[in-house]
Amino acid sequence: MLSWAINFTAAMICIALILNLWRMVQGPSIQDRILALDTMCINSIALIILYGINMGTGLYFEAALLIAMMGFVSTSALCKYLLRGDLIE
Repeated sequence: MLSWAINFTAAMICIALILNLWRMVQGPSIQDRILALDTMCINSIALIILYGINMGTGLYFEAALLIAMMGFVSTSALCKYLLRGDLIE
């Protein structure tokens, strides 16, 4: 039963990733594209965690944590660049 729930959730997250990709390509403004990219990062973290639960190992949780940190820093840097036009003050 748990594997069925994990597979169903992974399928729903994959659909969400496809919709985020569509928003990133189709987005009317750069802010929509940044938000879609950040949401894709969160969805990919969720997929990695689900895969780690399915495989029964903790290695994937550490990888998800690293990707989360990189996603936060990259989103913050991109937003700062859009607001000020410069990353270094």
